[in-house]
Amino acid sequence: MPSSKLDISELDFDLIKRNLKTFLQSQSEFQDYNFEGSGLSILLDTLSYNTHYMSYLANMATNEVYLDSADIRKNIVSIARMLGYTPSSSKSPVAVCDITVNNASGTTLTLNKGTIFKSKIGEIGYQFVVNDDITITPVSGVYKFSNVSLYEGTLVEYKYTVDNNDTDQKFIIPSDKADTNTLKVIIQKSSQDNSRTTYTYSKDYADVDNDSEVFFLQETDTGRFQVYFGDGIIGKKPDDGNIVILQYIVTNEDKANGASAFTLEGNIGGFTNVVVKSISSAQGGNKPETNDSIRFNAPFDYARQNRAVTSTDYETLVRSIYPNTLSVSSWGGEDEETPIYGVVKISIKPTSGSTLTNATKQTIINKLKEFNVASVRPEIVDPEITYVILSSTVNYDTKLTAKSKETIGSEVTTAIQNYNLNTLQRFDGVFRFSKLSSIIDNVDNSIVSNISTIKIRKMLKPTIGSSTKYDLYFRNKFYHPHAGHQAAMGGILTSSGFFVDGNANEMFLDEDGSGNIRRYYVSSGIKQIINPTQGTIDYDTGTVSINSLTISSVSNIRGSASTNIEITVEPDSKDIVPVRNQVIEIDESVLSIVVSPDAFVGGSATAGVGYIPASSY
Repeated sequence: MPSSKLDISELDFDLIKRNLKTFLQSQSEFQDYNFEGSGLSILLDTLSYNTHYMSYLANMATNEVYLDSADIRKNIVSIARMLGYTPSSSKSPVAVCDITVNNASGTTLTLNKGTIFKSKIGEIGYQFVVNDDITITPVSGVYKFSNVSLYEGTLVEYKYTVDNNDTDQKFIIPSDKADTNTLKVIIQKSSQDNSRTTYTYSKDYADVDNDSEVFFLQETDTGRFQVYFGDGIIGKKPDDGNIVILQYIVTNEDKANGASAFTLEGNIGGFTNVVVKSISSAQGGNKPETNDSIRFNAPFDYARQNRAVTSTDYETLVRSIYPNTLSVSSWGGEDEETPIYGVVKISIKPTSGSTLTNATKQTIINKLKEFNVASVRPEIVDPEITYVILSSTVNYDTKLTAKSKETIGSEVTTAIQNYNLNTLQRFDGVFRFSKLSSIIDNVDNSIVSNISTIKIRKMLKPTIGSSTKYDLYFRNKFYHPHAGHQAAMGGILTSSGFFVDGNANEMFLDEDGSGNIRRYYVSSGIKQIINPTQGTIDYDTGTVSINSLTISSVSNIRGSASTNIEITVEPDSKDIVPVRNQVIEIDESVLSIVVSPDAFVGGSATAGVGYIPASSY
């Protein structure tokens, strides 16, 4: 009988071999055996490797069973499928245009599906197509197709003949860059009978019966999408000999985003004198949904149970409908500064561009309608950017580095830009002052400290020539230690210049330290207050309200023409928190970095002090 048991708790090769050797040495037959100098050592190596491989395989296989630890895409997709989630395919950029056909004739005119338009991004040409037949009648002799959606890519048609005796038959879309949003599934009776029925896409089985002409989608192990149909109980089953026709657009994904000028290739109804006016540039092109996105979205999609009740439901739906989403925020209209009941507000920050076009917003809203509960009405609003104005003096020890001030300044700027890109610029991106300060200190070992200050700024876009009241919501408390704080200095608010009707002087705004916004101009270096109650500032809520003002024009800002007025304030906290559709972003165009040898380090104060504007790095 063995005098000890085999230890099976270790998974490392060396430890497995050691345990096997210890176990054998405990046997009376092997107590004096030289394991290292015998052929048995090779057998121990083989057993150890086999055990190590099996443990590794078991560990990896177990990881692939769970959504949050799976690494192989086909396993991630399979687990998500069990939750009823289908990953998004490649997305085609979509542009919206008005198309006018000159010198046309006839009672109607049809813009055929597949009509090709050309556009360029730089020197690279792209093809856009129409995905549906559109027929119009002339109005006052003008043949105009309004708000036509043009999809980037190539229109493809693929056919299968149904064989119900083939249990392995699959209807695969044979392209990994097919946009399933453009997919049309048509069932033709047979090769002799051309009668056709268009099937509709169904995401669930709630309203599907045995006669429902629907199809379903799933991603396959190869990353391509498979169309499948019902079994005659849930969804109508195609008959033997039916021809399944798949029509879809193969796209270049995000490469054509931003295309805005289009020309017709060919003709429309035989007419070639065509004018294409872009309503919105191409937007929404994207690659297939990533593994991380599937992991994040699938549980939320399952939780909402194909309806939109909570704000999280809407956020999950938007990510599914519009994969070009970098960040999304949703809230009830009753949470607004001026409550609006029966409305859910949604703000979307796209991965490319800063805002969505009106056409894209309407498309998303239309797709959300089927998930709405009762009379709740979704409304998409643009993100509001609150800029952080950062100034930093960076002190370094010259004895610890051979780098110049310019090099250190450039590296600090790059670190700030990376923080701005990777942490901020999304709805949940909180500006943490201490974190950024630590990032600056860690740029180089020679940096001993940094003294940084911030202000926050919003852009006010005035309605030129119209008397308008303006409200700016910073939604972060302003610094106001006591009544009359810095009243003589203009308080904590400053603005860029503008002009009003009836006065040739350049106007500015400040505040009196007691909650009143003042409008003034400067004459011979002295402020001339024109209106001491031009508006109000709420220090606690972070709200700036400007009373009705007729602005005739806006001054240049830092030497460049502008359509906005900058409103800058001093926050109470150095941590800036985004609320609802607010996005925090460091304004890199006015980033100020001063790199200075530290005066408190012996021998470091000989190099002088240098001011390095960020734009010079």
